[in-house]
Amino acid sequence: MVNDTAIQFDTVVKDCKDIFLTKMKDYGTAWRILRVQSITDQIYIKANRIRSIQIKGIHKVSEDERAEFIGIVNYSVIALIQLQLGYDEELQMERPQVEALYDKYIVAARDLMFNKNHDYDEAWRNMRISSLTDIILMKLLRVKQIENNKGETFISEGVDANYLDIINYAVFALIKISEQD
Repeated sequence: MVNDTAIQFDTVVKDCKDIFLTKMKDYGTAWRILRVQSITDQIYIKANRIRSIQIKGIHKVSEDERAEFIGIVNYSVIALIQLQLGYDEELQMERPQVEALYDKYIVAARDLMFNKNHDYDEAWRNMRISSLTDIILMKLLRVKQIENNKGETFISEGVDANYLDIINYAVFALIKISEQD
């Protein structure tokens, strides 16, 4: 087992990006019509489903926790893109532009992860996947509160910082899942 966070992060993110780009072949960039609040709710649904599966111990829909964590990574990137560009009824974006934006936000999340890993000494490695799920849900509830406050915060980080954290927690969960396999 390789315990090199950089390699593991890049491997997991490559899988997420491959799925993202493949789905783009099927659906185009229909997500461009979504307001950020709708994306937040979509991520919440995925995280809540993961928690439900973890509590119940079974799932009746074919997608497992891994697929949902991948969805959380990809929808979080979409949310960051939408924060930058705004939603648009002009749905079609070209693949090179989408891919460049995807990479931009993954690099930002990766840089943040390395900075936090330095300070926290990779504490996530000793966490349970269920705890990572709960933290993602908490971050989403924070985002929803900030959105309800029209983006205003008094002392806290903004929505974008929370999405970057959500990406990293989902990647950590995916790394932990891959280590179990």
